Amino acid sequence: MEAKFFRFLKIVGVSFKARAEAEGRVLCLKLGYSHEVELTAPPTVRVFCFKNNVVCCTGIDKDRVHQYATAIRSCKPPDPYKGKGIMYVDEVIRRKDGKRSK
Repeated sequence: MEAKFFRFLKIVGVSFKARAEAEGRVLCLKLGYSHEVELTAPPTVRVFCFKNNVVCCTGIDKDRVHQYATAIRSCKPPDPYKGKGIMYVDEVIRRKDGKRSK
């Protein structure tokens, strides 16, 4: 399968990890929950992991690649206060200030 479209996601957080299994068909995520989150890729999408905190979704159908990347991101969306979560590599998260002391 020749991959034309790519989508890179970055996982930020202490002990947040990702690994691809079954030749890029299954993505296992450790996101601080009591269980691992397993996501099965559609037939036209493959998943690769770099350094267990960067995930690459590739495929020949642009819509399915972006839809699968959105499904991965929705497992742990980025937090505007701490900056933890799953975000696209080129995404900029506006950080919010916490409680301010007077």
